[in-house]
Amino acid sequence: MDGKASDPFSSEAGHLPDAGVVGRQWLPKGLSGNVIKDWVDRRRKSIRPWASFVDQRKFSKPRNFGELCQRVLRNLNTYHSNYTFIFLGLILYCIISSPMLLIALGVFAGAFYIIHLKTLEKKLLVFGRELTQGHQLGLAGGVSFPVFWLAGAGMAVFWLLGATLAVIGTHAAFRELESSDIDELLMEPV
Repeated sequence: MDGKASDPFSSEAGHLPDAGVVGRQWLPKGLSGNVIKDWVDRRRKSIRPWASFVDQRKFSKPRNFGELCQRVLRNLNTYHSNYTFIFLGLILYCIISSPMLLIALGVFAGAFYIIHLKTLEKKLLVFGRELTQGHQLGLAGGVSFPVFWLAGAGMAVFWLLGATLAVIGTHAAFRELESSDIDELLMEPV
């Protein structure tokens, strides 16, 4: 009967000493809700207006390879937050458009959460060694790997990388530099 009392899904789970803490510790130790919120807030504050981001009058073919490289570097620096949200949007599209991938992510999140709950109760030992956070993620990944494989996660990752490079690379290469950026890039001929 003692085994049932330590089960986080049993009706007695509310009587565990750490039961109040479990609800607040769903993220790994180094990652808190405030860190994520601060990161998103910084990205949102540094985002450029979407109207100027997609303004068709600001796109042109670069004159040469040197100008192409300058445009890519400057635009990646200028629009990094916009590109981050495009990347996140493509991830969301990829997950929503593939129900099996959504199920695989659910299995991974569930496996990690269950392992995390077990470590809150007591330390998980494998061959006499405690499982670290990285080992817990690896165990959750190992448990959910077959589902990811069946869902075609490898194909989704390569599609995501290709779509991101195509969309962001095209924008960065063909978007003209702002006038302030052009003044900084002018160099004397040698």
